[in-house]
Amino acid sequence: MSQGSASAELPPLAPPAASTGLLEVFRKRYLLRMLVRNTIKSRYQGTALGWTWSYLQPAMRFAMFYFVFEVAIGRGGDAVPNFAIHLFCGMILVHFFTETFNGGTASLVRNRSLIGKLPMPKELFPVSRMMVSLWHTGPMLVILLVGCLALGWRPDLVGVGAGLLAFAILIPLALALALFFSVLNVFMRDFGKVVGTLTQFTTFSVPMIYPYTMVADRFGETGSQFYLLNPVAEAVLLMQRCFWVGTHDDPQHLIDTHFPADLWARGGIMLVASLAFLGVAQWWFATFEKRVAERL
Repeated sequence: MSQGSASAELPPLAPPAASTGLLEVFRKRYLLRMLVRNTIKSRYQGTALGWTWSYLQPAMRFAMFYFVFEVAIGRGGDAVPNFAIHLFCGMILVHFFTETFNGGTASLVRNRSLIGKLPMPKELFPVSRMMVSLWHTGPMLVILLVGCLALGWRPDLVGVGAGLLAFAILIPLALALALFFSVLNVFMRDFGKVVGTLTQFTTFSVPMIYPYTMVADRFGETGSQFYLLNPVAEAVLLMQRCFWVGTHDDPQHLIDTHFPADLWARGGIMLVASLAFLGVAQWWFATFEKRVAERL
């Protein structure tokens, strides 16, 4: 058989199929790093201060909160001491959650050109948005830490564990929601608007601009139990246990007064639930991701 006839019988070359799944995303870490780096660079492109804005903006926000609530209004006082720290603890987690949720929901649509050209796991795009949100959370944590140290913060191992548990709950939860709604947003763009509207309520659904004790006083035991079903509210309480409690002269008084008795038990349950939801969201994403390219 001649070389020409043999080559004629070979099937045409096709682009390799992209492997899918969250584990495959982290196997392709170079692509993940590229997406995260490019997203961060594009945000500060054309600015004179560049990434320094990621420190200046939260620092100015914290200073504004401190002046308005602590100095001008006198909010907090003995009832909620160091109210600016109480507020900023919640703001950090709410910012991470809403940025991951909103950015992850729009990630597939915004990267339609890459999805159509390169064989890569499509989960890469929601994950990269989560990593960008986590990167922007770092400067906010630095500002919070400086403010806490200025107020005489005394860290303890239990509090540090509470802060880590707060992020352990929110990272899989926010990523799961990003995976779930990013696919829905491909098939119906209205879901992007729905998510943007829903995340506006996050600020008011957590004990951030008001203490948890207000919920317990106003709605009683039954109402507060329903309130604490919100995993973001649980994460904010854990974050406040990490930083806010250590800024008071009597940390145990804040723990006994402003936190539910089953804070740690609820945190463990929320962590398991978030991880389980991430598994369901991954299954949902894998079920429909093959149709994403044609709909884009």
